Amino acid sequence: MYKFNFTKIVLGTIVTSTAALLLTACGSSGDKDNKSASGETELPSIEERYTPSKDTPAWQADTKKDSKLTWYVNAEWWNTEYGKDLITKKVKEDLNLDLEFIVGDDTKLNTYFAGGDMPDIITIFDSNSSVARKAESWALPIQDLADKYDPYFYDVAREDTLNWYKMSDGKTYGYPDYSNTEEDFESGDISARDAFIIRKDVYEAIGKPDMTTPEGFVSAMKEIKEKFPDLIPFGFNDFAKDGTSNGSMDGVVQDMLGVPYTDEDGNYYDRNLDEDYLAWIKAFRQVHKDGNISDDSFTDDGDKFKEKIETGKYASMMMGSFVNQGIPLQKFASSNPEGAYIAVDGIQSTKGNEPLLSQAGISGWMINYITKQSKDPAKAIQVFTYLLSDYGEMLTNFGIEGKTYTTDADGKVKFTDEARNVQLNDAEKWQKEYRVGEFIQFGHDRFKALSDESYVDAVKQMQEWGQGKLKPQFATENIGPDAGSQEARALSAIQTNWSTTLVGMLRAKSDEEVDKLMDNYKEFQKQNSVEEINEVRNEKIKENMQKLEMD
Repeated sequence: MYKFNFTKIVLGTIVTSTAALLLTACGSSGDKDNKSASGETELPSIEERYTPSKDTPAWQADTKKDSKLTWYVNAEWWNTEYGKDLITKKVKEDLNLDLEFIVGDDTKLNTYFAGGDMPDIITIFDSNSSVARKAESWALPIQDLADKYDPYFYDVAREDTLNWYKMSDGKTYGYPDYSNTEEDFESGDISARDAFIIRKDVYEAIGKPDMTTPEGFVSAMKEIKEKFPDLIPFGFNDFAKDGTSNGSMDGVVQDMLGVPYTDEDGNYYDRNLDEDYLAWIKAFRQVHKDGNISDDSFTDDGDKFKEKIETGKYASMMMGSFVNQGIPLQKFASSNPEGAYIAVDGIQSTKGNEPLLSQAGISGWMINYITKQSKDPAKAIQVFTYLLSDYGEMLTNFGIEGKTYTTDADGKVKFTDEARNVQLNDAEKWQKEYRVGEFIQFGHDRFKALSDESYVDAVKQMQEWGQGKLKPQFATENIGPDAGSQEARALSAIQTNWSTTLVGMLRAKSDEEVDKLMDNYKEFQKQNSVEEINEVRNEKIKENMQKLEMD
């Protein structure tokens, strides 16, 4: 899901093996407090409040007033304000609910499990973490909550998503945002997020050359440098300083080249070792040697990267998640319309593979849980139903009908003139006073597709370029070894080594040095149990296929 203009992008949180021990302790306590003699979860009665109905969402029937829940989000960048902006003020009014948001990092999350004093709702970002894999020890089953308190939930939840998150007991404990199913991919309602982009004025000035081959790409970068000496010919998303992300220079490039995720037998395929990808690594190495990739690109943080986009400093970019860069892309396009960035065919497979562009898969991004210590689990599941419903999705994505948006006879959504003016010209007010498109714990792309104004104009051509190039990769989602396992520790070491290796290859003096670095990486993999890691991956690929009946 990388969908919104956040100041920081969380690519997933990794909870340590210590957390697993804390979860075990917390889980045993929670089981004692919440289990009946028969072993079933005991849930408080709501007999005096309302009668659940499969035809009516419970939040419309609940007579309880002035409820309060605490909601922990495992991300320090999350906006904790509630009830002041247009969106959350309406949520508060509709649900008769005060939400207290708490934010933090893995350390704070682990403290909850150690102390046993849990919030009502918890949102995490890593469905492969110990926290997620042991959810039955600290969270309540969604099906039990829906059956008892809000059967209308099944009308708004996706069956495939519920099945995807089922635990060994057959129940689901977490529900994500941006969980795109096969149906979503086939609908055309979700857009690509990655592209090779270039300034339009630069592209035209160098004669719109063919940049689909390594040779053509290297040549084009040289010509850019000759005609635009003040620009950096080629850039890419910032590398994470902790080695958790390699910008857009591994997975994004590999998707562009159509590097497969599995081999012909359906087993894990190591895309980093792909010959097609290596050929392009050598092309990028040459571009760097020619002085057409800045060394600053390897050390710039996200703010520096945005600043260079906003000023048009990069002539071209391998852009991952361009929607997240919508504001700087739009600022540059508005100030320099003739030089606006556009997506073009470039960086393509040397073997003729079609691109395999990715998007948020069925695992989604933010995963939401209701804890066993929730003071009011009935109200908590109402929050889930409300935000997943068409009503809640329209509110969080577009605001209030008649006030911030209108809908025409064809179902197309358009912001009112006042709202559109704020969206385009006052980003701070749009975020703080409107908060449209920001409250996204249960967001989904299919609602964004209802409006041509969901995204800034600067990315629309890029989205059009990506049409037909998206391919779901459900089989290989969340196939990493369980956190805390020996294989997980070995994989972490391999990933850190890969980050160093990739930077080394891009900055190498010769192709022979690239080959040597790659050989060293392969040897490092062997020394760190890559075969055992791949066995785990292959087993999880089989499990994934069984979940969605793909085998």
